Amino acid sequence: MKKKSFKDATKSLFLKYTVIPILALIVLFTIFTIVIFHLKAVYDAKQSGVHIGEKIENVYKTYQEEMERMISSSVVMESLQTHSDINLVYEAFYNFNNQQEVKSSFYLVDNQHVFVASTNKSNEEVNDAILDQIVPHLREEPNKLLTLVEKTSFSHGQTSSITLGKAVKQNNRIIGYLIYKLYEEDFQRLIFGEKTDIVVVTDTYNHIVVTSNEIVQGLMNKFQPEKITNSRAQIKNENYYMNQIKTEDGLFRIYTLNNTGTDRVVLILYILFIGITGLFLFVLLRILAEKMSSKNVDSIDKLLVAVSQLKKGDLTSYVDIDTGDEFETLANQYNIMLDSLNALVKRNQELSEIKKVNEMKILQSQFNPHFLFNVLETLRYTMISNVDKAQDIILSLSSLLRYSINQTVDYVVLEQDLYYTIDYLKLHQLRFRDRLHYEIDIPEEIQGAFVPKLLLQPIIENAIKYGYQRQTNLNILIKAVVKGECIVFTVEDDGGGIAPEKLNDIQRKIQNDRNSQIGIGLYNTHQRVRLQYGNDYGLIIHSVLGEGTTVQITIPYSKGGELHV
Repeated sequence: MKKKSFKDATKSLFLKYTVIPILALIVLFTIFTIVIFHLKAVYDAKQSGVHIGEKIENVYKTYQEEMERMISSSVVMESLQTHSDINLVYEAFYNFNNQQEVKSSFYLVDNQHVFVASTNKSNEEVNDAILDQIVPHLREEPNKLLTLVEKTSFSHGQTSSITLGKAVKQNNRIIGYLIYKLYEEDFQRLIFGEKTDIVVVTDTYNHIVVTSNEIVQGLMNKFQPEKITNSRAQIKNENYYMNQIKTEDGLFRIYTLNNTGTDRVVLILYILFIGITGLFLFVLLRILAEKMSSKNVDSIDKLLVAVSQLKKGDLTSYVDIDTGDEFETLANQYNIMLDSLNALVKRNQELSEIKKVNEMKILQSQFNPHFLFNVLETLRYTMISNVDKAQDIILSLSSLLRYSINQTVDYVVLEQDLYYTIDYLKLHQLRFRDRLHYEIDIPEEIQGAFVPKLLLQPIIENAIKYGYQRQTNLNILIKAVVKGECIVFTVEDDGGGIAPEKLNDIQRKIQNDRNSQIGIGLYNTHQRVRLQYGNDYGLIIHSVLGEGTTVQITIPYSKGGELHV
């Protein structure tokens, strides 16, 4: 079979599968929309129920606390018994009432059925209802707070929906009755603004306290919807999602209802919009298929040419694609990879160069003729006086020679490298005798770490080389500690130190990536560590003239074969 070109294959697949994602998108968005609308209706209803329940509870609790305060008030008791200080009773009521979201009418009746205080004195019908219906209840149960859901119309046009009452007692004897009638209009303002279509607040017998829509009122002012399921109800031939909660005290029920018919209309409009948009996209994508396939072919051709040149070893074969799509991203990533390759090649070259110079420097410092002469001269005298000690010198020198010229190993276990560091210091100690003292303080748990071979050698060399310039005795302390995920090596000496100007010059040269004096041991060690581990690692030098010098080397803590290279 004849193979299709990438352009033809792209165009064919693009056109073939255009309808599938569009249809899938329409189906998924339709399902998603249905679920979202349902969840939103459920969430809004539940949240509204919770909010309204908290408000109703707060109102009821506030009035309950106020009634307890009033029935124990000496002013109220004095007014009931002597019918005096009525103004103080009114003052206490209005101070409270003016601060409430749900306001009320107030009545204070003595045990002779005389209205001592009333905010609606002229309404005889309301007063008779209080004496005939409410007072008998309070007389029968004087210790309980009466909560009665009933509609009461006042002469000034307002209506109350809840009546609260309690007997006022003194010395266990009823001396009067305190009654509040809470206004329905204030309750309606309390439930206004919630994200639900209908709110209904009832008592435990479903008598309506307040509602945001009068269509829910049934016989005897009761809320009796036709339930379809536990969460769905029908009111006046309209379907609603219904959520029901009870207040914590169990006195009230809050019903929140959302009309599902409204959601259905919105859903139909949404599906219609998705259908028209999908059709438009289908036509548009057919027109763009040809242009897209042609444009992508150009980008791929550029990438193929660049990769072909890279296979031939051309590390400058960068590619320039400015399409604003994934091909531009791919080209940018290819160029970044090429930069990384060039940086890696350069890094390896520098590391190789520094490694060679460093090894030559170490060999020169360890085995220059003067050093070897002193070791051999000491060996000659020792062979006469102490054969065992002479044998140790020979073994240390031969071991150090063999370790130094082995160029096949770049990383060693710190414990192994310390053996040869100690041999190196011992051979120097043979030269300087009691004028050279050293101490090594490296915990055993660190000695299993991997470190670059002969890492400390150039630092020790510098300490010995310059430490005797202003004095005859020298002490060297070699330490290592773990800080976080790093090992910090420290080489301290009590030599003559370094002058501030010279120290600044040394630090500047160490930090210079293009230092012409690449042969200095400190610079080689610093660059070697940075090239192997990154710019966060390397050397730090501290020195005080006349007091000594401290060199710190920081490298990653590599345990048991986990090399950070």
